[in-house]
Amino acid sequence: MEKKEKKQLIIFIIVAYGVTFFMGLFMWYGSKKGVDVSVFPNAQMFYPAAGVMLAYLLTEKKEAGLPKAFYIFFVVLTGVLAVMALVSVAFPMELNLAIMPGITLWSLLIQYVLILASIAAWIILLVTKKDKREAYGLCFHKGGASVLCVLLFLVLYVARTALSCLIAGEIEAFTSVFSSVTTWINIAALPVNFFLVFVAFFGEEYGWRYYLQPLMQDKLGKRAGVILLGIVWGLWHLPVDFFYYSTDTGLAMAAAQQITCITLGIFFAWAYMSTNNIWVPVVMHYLNNNLVPVFSGNYSADVLENQTVAWGDLPMALLINAIFFGFFLLAKPFRKNE
Repeated sequence: MEKKEKKQLIIFIIVAYGVTFFMGLFMWYGSKKGVDVSVFPNAQMFYPAAGVMLAYLLTEKKEAGLPKAFYIFFVVLTGVLAVMALVSVAFPMELNLAIMPGITLWSLLIQYVLILASIAAWIILLVTKKDKREAYGLCFHKGGASVLCVLLFLVLYVARTALSCLIAGEIEAFTSVFSSVTTWINIAALPVNFFLVFVAFFGEEYGWRYYLQPLMQDKLGKRAGVILLGIVWGLWHLPVDFFYYSTDTGLAMAAAQQITCITLGIFFAWAYMSTNNIWVPVVMHYLNNNLVPVFSGNYSADVLENQTVAWGDLPMALLINAIFFGFFLLAKPFRKNE
């Protein structure tokens, strides 16, 4: 690894992991105080991409093809979100709205910030020259392969959910979801909503798939590199696992997170390697998170918060996720030039 590449990796680690775990201390404090910490997981999604962009901005200052405007915008936005997270703990503000019980000013404000930031990001990307976007993996590649990968993910996601419900004896609850008009309205809204909140999911995938995946595959091989990427991706979730997703069963949630990140990471890696299009895993990541309220029937802002994870459920979760997503480790892209 060249000196510049080492420096870039160090900067990435400091931002993606250092900032994440530093902010985790304040997230823990807020969680113990019982205040809304929902800004933290939203801000955390931006740290991986911000780490990549800051690394390039600091080490490739003279590079004419660098999309500086987009990078600077994203890094500044990440800083703003981090500050918002800290302030939300220092000054928690509840809103007593009958139509949105339990919601806070911060959970509402973060949604507006994501919408405005996404719109601004699209504008900056669209006015950025194509050669700059192409050089740094930002191009919107058209083509059937990208669409097919996303459709395949949807099919596998629904099938995995159906099988999980069948095994848990909840298949009737799963099928009843599709008889609800609300379900279909929310499904129809997914494409529109993506354009309004994409920055958060881009924030993760540009760091994991665009930057870290090729780096790990070059050093460890295509299969081992992706598996290790899934592990470090899962470990990166530790603060939200313990202080947001599951404050009572954090350790089991962390183990479940490993299963999800390794198996989904394999599929996302396969899709990215098959299309060379970062927007494919970005869309799939968005769908993975936003289909949860659709199939659970819980459309509240805190649908992912305070979950309960049982250790006994993990072996079956591992088996099901391995069947639907993990087996892609045997696919052709992973066999080429191994």
